[in-house]
Amino acid sequence: MTVLEVKNLSKSFGGVRAVSNVSFSVAAGELLAMIGPNGAGKTTCFNMVNGQLAPASGSIDLLGKSLLGKAPRDISRSGVGRTFQITAAFGSMSVRENVQLALLSRARMLGSLLSSMERKFFSETNALLEKVGMLDQAGRQCAELAYGDLKRVELAMALASRPCLLLMDEPTAGMAAAERDALMQLTASLARDAKVAVLFTEHDMDVVFRHADRVIVLSEGELIAQGTPAEVRADVQVRRVYLGELDTESNHA
Repeated sequence: MTVLEVKNLSKSFGGVRAVSNVSFSVAAGELLAMIGPNGAGKTTCFNMVNGQLAPASGSIDLLGKSLLGKAPRDISRSGVGRTFQITAAFGSMSVRENVQLALLSRARMLGSLLSSMERKFFSETNALLEKVGMLDQAGRQCAELAYGDLKRVELAMALASRPCLLLMDEPTAGMAAAERDALMQLTASLARDAKVAVLFTEHDMDVVFRHADRVIVLSEGELIAQGTPAEVRADVQVRRVYLGELDTESNHA
């Protein structure tokens, strides 16, 4: 089942064409990686899907319904979760409180914050923390956690909104190699079990080629290749415009 359908998406800034007629789709339970050199248009494309930027033309449909013109908050409530390159957890709050906060936001109950927080969504919070392997650290402040554990908390917070689509902006940035693989294996397992579509950007090509089901490649705002990791790695145009950078990144991963 197709969850996200993007067709002929375009965006310009002044006279610069940042994204030009880009089309792709993401299915339920699928991990789609969006890659490309710096300035390729990945962030612009990501931000149009998330509602932070309005496209000049094209369409963005979530489960057959248009997202065009919707604010990021409304897109989130439509079933789109997001994680960020820099974790969004509150360091002064506990692991459990951060996830409870995300659940309260989903239920539009932030007004009941603080005094009654411990009693709300306790079971659902524990279930999410168990899924990401953080239940045993539920009482710790996020400021005390290792970076890889923070990423797991952020994943639980994103899943708290019960998304059908999860947008992940460089999910393994700043992590050690073993942590990168562990996080992406966890993400893939949870996404397939819950039939969540995942669209992610990533600079670590080892992560992309090991964990993505499909890959799309942008260059100068245009979609130049798409397919399985093996197909994209072998693509002549990708090798010409991007392979040198891929090799460099893999060697320094």
